Amino acid sequence: MKFSEFKYERPDLDKVKKSLEEKLDLINTGKDADVEIKAAYDIFKLNDDIGTMGVLVSIRNSIDTTDEFYEKEQEFFDENGPVLREYEQMFIEKLLDSPHRERLVKEFGSLMFERGELARKTFKPEIIPDLQLENKLSTEYGKLQASAKIPFNGNIYNLSQMAPFLQDKNRETRHQAQLAVSKFFEENEAQFDRIYDDMVKVRTKIAKILGYENFIQLGYDRFGRTDYNAKDVKTYRDQIYEDIVPLVNELTQRKAKRLGIEKPKSYDLALSFLSGNPTPKGDRAWQVERAKVMYDEMSAETSKFFNFMLDQDLLDLDAKAGKQGGGYCTFIPNHNAPFIFANFNGTSHDVDVLTHEAGHAFQVFSSRDLIPEYRWPTMEAAEIHSMSMEFLAWPWIHQFFVEDTAKYKFNHLAGAVSFLPYGAAVDEFQHEVYGKPEMTPDERKATWRKIEKKYLPFKDYDDDAFMEKGTFWFRQGHIFSAPFYYIDYTLAQVCAFQYWVKSQENHAAALDSYIKLCKLGGSKSFLGLVDAANLRNPFKKGTVKEIVVPIRGYLDSVDDTKL
Repeated sequence: MKFSEFKYERPDLDKVKKSLEEKLDLINTGKDADVEIKAAYDIFKLNDDIGTMGVLVSIRNSIDTTDEFYEKEQEFFDENGPVLREYEQMFIEKLLDSPHRERLVKEFGSLMFERGELARKTFKPEIIPDLQLENKLSTEYGKLQASAKIPFNGNIYNLSQMAPFLQDKNRETRHQAQLAVSKFFEENEAQFDRIYDDMVKVRTKIAKILGYENFIQLGYDRFGRTDYNAKDVKTYRDQIYEDIVPLVNELTQRKAKRLGIEKPKSYDLALSFLSGNPTPKGDRAWQVERAKVMYDEMSAETSKFFNFMLDQDLLDLDAKAGKQGGGYCTFIPNHNAPFIFANFNGTSHDVDVLTHEAGHAFQVFSSRDLIPEYRWPTMEAAEIHSMSMEFLAWPWIHQFFVEDTAKYKFNHLAGAVSFLPYGAAVDEFQHEVYGKPEMTPDERKATWRKIEKKYLPFKDYDDDAFMEKGTFWFRQGHIFSAPFYYIDYTLAQVCAFQYWVKSQENHAAALDSYIKLCKLGGSKSFLGLVDAANLRNPFKKGTVKEIVVPIRGYLDSVDDTKL
């Protein structure tokens, strides 16, 4: 079956609830362990049935935000998701309290129960209306972003389509492109402020109802983080500040020298070379053909995976009007199918997003036969698979970039390192915001600019007064829709760098380790997976300093003035 043939039908909620209640009545009500185990598998199946419909709606709504049918269906799931969450909560609580818990742990593994204890803390039926509001605000933010119609050079563009102009070789084009993008955010400033203000208020309210001091720990618990806390993350951010910020400062100076610019401005940062940034040498179809060759040659496992994706049309990669911005990978349970969504725009980001999302997709494809709770790892671990795949693609990268290959590799590695301080800034900002939820929108902007200057001291907005007052974070969807998620990208990046080092030494061994990691899915915690893959713990002081050494060595060995 092709993706277009995957059938959607709005679930009959009354029927779903009745079936769930029947199965739940078999757990922790005096039945034997075998009956409880069978009931649990039946509940997994029911959740997959409804989850399949929810994912189909979400994908089709994001492909065309103007499709009224799927917009209505998305509203249905926004409204009813939290109601069904109550049944998930009852399920996990019954398993946690079962007299057969020992036998259940043996059947399903202990991590599900550890996460269950966290999930128990994060939900009470009385927060359902607040969760519904949170969902609605998140959807509203996505629609506001997708509504961008930016007039530039005689045409109209969305936010994704503006990216190439921000990398243009002509400095004034970049400058005007930044101002044009800023203008969209400035014109909608009041809406972005209101949406975020409402989000902070409703999340803080939820946290208080659940007995938390503020939303920070609730944010961590929602992501099922069982083996680290805000204090560990602070230690980790300090490593980035001490060991990465100085290197990124140097890389920015090297870039300015390459570009012949004495004092680089914010609109210079997306361009890396006067000869132009590396770009893929063909369109979307051409890139997908090359990706097929790459995955066929990489391993039997990656070949099987990518051909499955192509055969079932599970990639939607073209930017088009009405399509939501960004990129993601999701999973459609009843079709055992990952799905990749992106917005190609002719920049090197196309290849990055293809390999990145393929990393997510390959991981969930590799662990699709595990119980639903373990198909995906927690967020920070999930990003290891995607970011490492970007580096494991290096032996084939010349097929995409041809004469730009050396330039791409330098830019990819330098860009990945340069991302870490920004990721830390996003995280520190959120800790500040949810630590002081009473902040006004203006105070939040001032806080962002202060943190930005700490981690990105080279960022000079020139005459862009709107960005200078601290509004760049408006465009970072994770701050709105997935609070405290963004640090996960940086944690995973530090792990992915270790795969880059391994692959430089022995690509086959690195790939073998990576495939084994993918098969584990989410059956272990973040640090459990890090340990299983023989990677260094990012929270341990000294880890970042050690990883920077080979990266700096590679970057210093390249004469970037010749690229």
